[in-house]
Amino acid sequence: MVVYIGYIIIYSETWEEHVQYIDRVLRLSLATEENKVAAVLQKPVPKNIKDIQSFLGFSSYYRKHIKNLACITSSLYKLCLKDLVFEITKERRDAYERIKNELTNAPVLLLPDFELKLKLYIDAACSQGLGAALHQRQIVDDEPREAVIFSISRQLKDSEARYGQPRLNAYA
Repeated sequence: MVVYIGYIIIYSETWEEHVQYIDRVLRLSLATEENKVAAVLQKPVPKNIKDIQSFLGFSSYYRKHIKNLACITSSLYKLCLKDLVFEITKERRDAYERIKNELTNAPVLLLPDFELKLKLYIDAACSQGLGAALHQRQIVDDEPREAVIFSISRQLKDSEARYGQPRLNAYA
């Protein structure tokens, strides 16, 4: 039996071996690497637009893992606008620290089991963006729990930011 996971090929002679190898590979590949977490935690507060752009690009790579990333990053994205004085306010510093925290504590995304029910959560409570998350109750570490399958968010356009809450909820 051969199974492809990303760029990993797992080959085994029996089904039992196969399950054992897949479990081992997934546990090893999904574990958080302490040095990468430490590198994120030690990142200093950005000092210029290039630093902000670099950090936003880095955090955007993990957007599927972070609930409502668009809402959290909106104040940082505003720093990248033309003719805006670069200033790290308390709101922006808090957003930066929150993103770092979310990156180091991001949930492992699970594959959906299409035999089980999926739950879709939507969020339009943030005045800066819309968010949605797909969850499913699965057995994780021998215990049933609601797990994240996928998260997505985006910032509101200027015209959308003027929508009322009921319309934003429907739009989300």
